[in-house]
Amino acid sequence: MIELWIPITVIAGFFQNLRSAIQRKLKDDLSTIGAAYSRFIYALPIALAYLIMVLKAGNLPTPEPNTRFLIFCLTGGISQILFTLSLLWTFTYRSFAVGTTFSKLEVIMVAIVAALVLGETISQWAIFSIGISSLGVLALSMGERNLAVSSLAQGLFSKATLLGLTTACLLGASSALFRGATQALDYEPFYANAAYTLVVSLIMQTLLMGIGILIVDRASLISVFRHWRWGGLAGVAGACASICWFTAFTLQKAAFVRALGQIELVFTFLATLFYFREKVTGKEIIGVVLITAGILLLLLLG
Repeated sequence: MIELWIPITVIAGFFQNLRSAIQRKLKDDLSTIGAAYSRFIYALPIALAYLIMVLKAGNLPTPEPNTRFLIFCLTGGISQILFTLSLLWTFTYRSFAVGTTFSKLEVIMVAIVAALVLGETISQWAIFSIGISSLGVLALSMGERNLAVSSLAQGLFSKATLLGLTTACLLGASSALFRGATQALDYEPFYANAAYTLVVSLIMQTLLMGIGILIVDRASLISVFRHWRWGGLAGVAGACASICWFTAFTLQKAAFVRALGQIELVFTFLATLFYFREKVTGKEIIGVVLITAGILLLLLLG
């Protein structure tokens, strides 16, 4: 029988892919930071409505947060915001293609942070599977950016690479910390735990990033509200993705969830190939094959 976290993670990957497509549309009208902020502010009311529905339908008491839970939510939320800013900073370097390629090594960073912060360990087969899929992610990213292996090797010690790895670490840390928050809450059922953790994290992120944008780029904040239609769509897709991610985090280790979540890249590849009918490179095909092989190994042996 398929474990519940597996279809939930696959659905999360689908909605994340949809949200990314909508945000690409938003970038025609908003600054990059404005498009990024829309994922938080418009997802919050959807997540809040979902939490209220879950609590009322199950006649459940409102969870009581503790200090450890709030710290995990805050640090996870800040890590996710810093990830966005770090990725934007990567684009300012001449060798940004190399940096953004290394920023894709998120799953390895999830496993490291989860081991250090949460004490979670994974089997040797799981490590091998994550390594295979991570190589696939690198190959896919290199194909998308028309990067040669020599270019990747030459840029190994550049500032862009360091920033790319920092970006991956921040994204990986957010996943591990959000899982830590669900564990710290110690609340059942698991789906209500996930819903409450998501809402608290989104409130913190919306306030922190909103205040930051208000200070440094007020015009972007106004534009976010002006383009509420596409922002709202991004919020719905983002909220659905986050609900699934957080629910999966309550059921399985963060490294496993994010490793399976790389199926999002396979969805994107298939859309590029069959829907947009764009040409793909040999590296991209190799990347998708390695990602798929890594995911299958993880599910069968990890």
